[in-house]
Amino acid sequence: MEVKTKRRIKGAIKLLIILYCGIGIALWYLQDSIFLQPKKLKAGYAYRFQQRFEELNIPVSENEIMHAVKLFPADTTGCKGVVLYFHGNKDNITHYAEAATLLTGYGYEVWMLEYPGFGKATGIFKEERVYADAAALYKLAAKKYAADAITIYGRSLGTAVATELASYAPCKQLILETPYYSMPELASAHFPIYPTATIIRYHFPLYEFLQQVKAPVTVFHGTADGIIPYKHAVRLKPLLKKTDVFVTIEKGSHNNLAKYELFTKKLDSLLRK
Repeated sequence: MEVKTKRRIKGAIKLLIILYCGIGIALWYLQDSIFLQPKKLKAGYAYRFQQRFEELNIPVSENEIMHAVKLFPADTTGCKGVVLYFHGNKDNITHYAEAATLLTGYGYEVWMLEYPGFGKATGIFKEERVYADAAALYKLAAKKYAADAITIYGRSLGTAVATELASYAPCKQLILETPYYSMPELASAHFPIYPTATIIRYHFPLYEFLQQVKAPVTVFHGTADGIIPYKHAVRLKPLLKKTDVFVTIEKGSHNNLAKYELFTKKLDSLLRK
């Protein structure tokens, strides 16, 4: 009996090791499909935004195109400035049309950047390419608007992109909706028994960029966020300046903060200025 028991234990251990290694290998090779969920659009796709809009297509190489969409407020004569919006990891710009409607309603132009491989943007998704595209979008905005009329807004995945840009680009303010500490740290929340710092190719070290931001920062995060756990955002608190604001939305999840009065009131105070 003892021999059989030992064999069973050894067999179970071997099985666990095989499973652990198999999942780890899958995490390495499939991380793009796990953390990035793009939806491509044909170049001729016709957007159906409620606002007047204009498309930007800028070649960044022989085979790669940077794509963004400018959405305009109803009254362009009294435009307050521009919001550079960096979206999450899902679909493409069309998925975030509701946010564009909310922000243009305050009298701002909203420029939404598409990431490589998302929507009409071509090329391979690379962290440095995303930062470079964000910088290019800012340069275009800075030709039209002064720094104190430029708001940088990041949501989910885009919070690190927005923070990296705000770490060196002068702006009126930085708004972060459901941010994370870094990509490896976020991955560890979903795969806690794996060395995600080694496995995950993307870094997006928001915590590093945040310490360099001189503009006012406002953070929104819900306590019931199952995608980017609230505790990950809380780790950013010590890195905020004394004048920065961290807004906790009780019971708010990852995709519904705009439904809460606390969120809309605070956003209203930031954008009605």
